[in-house]
Amino acid sequence: MSGAHGMVAQLAKFAGALRSHGIRIGLGDEVDAGLALARVDLIDRDEVHRALLIAFKVPRDAWATFDRLFDEYWAGDIAPEPPVAPQAAFRDHRGPAQWQWDGQRVRITIADGQQEVGDDEQPGYSAEPLLRQKPFDELSTAELSAMERLVARLALRLATRRRRRLVPTRGRGVVDLRRSFREALGTEGELLWLARRTQALEEPRLVLLYDTSGSMDAYTRVLLTFALALRRVIKRVEIFTFNTALTRVTRVVAPARMAQTLERLAAAVPDWSGGTRIGSCLAQFVEGYSSAMVNRHTTVVIVSDGLDLGDTTLLTRSMEALRSRAGRIVWLNPLMGDARYRPTAAGMSAALPYVDHFAPAHNLESLEGLLRVVK
Repeated sequence: MSGAHGMVAQLAKFAGALRSHGIRIGLGDEVDAGLALARVDLIDRDEVHRALLIAFKVPRDAWATFDRLFDEYWAGDIAPEPPVAPQAAFRDHRGPAQWQWDGQRVRITIADGQQEVGDDEQPGYSAEPLLRQKPFDELSTAELSAMERLVARLALRLATRRRRRLVPTRGRGVVDLRRSFREALGTEGELLWLARRTQALEEPRLVLLYDTSGSMDAYTRVLLTFALALRRVIKRVEIFTFNTALTRVTRVVAPARMAQTLERLAAAVPDWSGGTRIGSCLAQFVEGYSSAMVNRHTTVVIVSDGLDLGDTTLLTRSMEALRSRAGRIVWLNPLMGDARYRPTAAGMSAALPYVDHFAPAHNLESLEGLLRVVK
């Protein structure tokens, strides 16, 4: 096996063998190992051995296993077959296995009720892909807790996106030759270090308007948790709730205590889980807050099913005023998770002509669409 691709393939096989013998190796460790091999003399067996031992962070009590596998994989010998997991033999005579969800992972239990796979040291199936697609209104209590963690991660992704524009950095990045040579002028032409550039972090400017009427009850907890998570990681976020009245809750929320904050909001916001007057509430926002909070750099995100009991003429005027100030208006409607949904309700129809992006908000996968549309 020769060339860079052959080396990478061999490294991946070696890492797999280490894992099959109980040594914990992550993908990041494999990347570190590849970078380490690029900096050592590959002909020098001892250098390669030391580089991989350090990059894989092999614990001392596993050094003997590492040495044996290293000899087998890097000295030209035929690689051994991974050992048969003892759990497989154990399962054969204990009856059928069953899948169980514990709020974070799907785990296997055998027929007599004893847990066969469940420790963090043992393999398990992560249900995150399934949870990303599951509608918020179908989540169990345990799944809600897991979803809140996933939503917090999504908020962090939104807060740490990178711009195309490159800025100077002292860490890893693209080599900036022009700046490197300019800095070398101060050392009589000696290139003592290479200047680098990386993509700048892009922090969005957001105004979030959340419908907390009764028709949104099934989605309110997760969607407001997302707002609180955004508040934790992004400075320029304003949060409002509305139903029959508008309430600014930006300074009320405590992102570190989401459960308590949601309870406090339910008690403090007038007519929580009541009716909806979207036009009247948006008019309050336009008159009282838009001049200070909304400009061409702002994305206004309205989360509502669009079921308005109020005056649609007032809704149209409010949306028109917002459209004239905001950089972008995004409307997230949980009802769009149903393929049969059509935006025929009077309030939704009145608002749509002024919306830049109309999308569902019924599960985590739909919320991830914000990464593409938020400025």
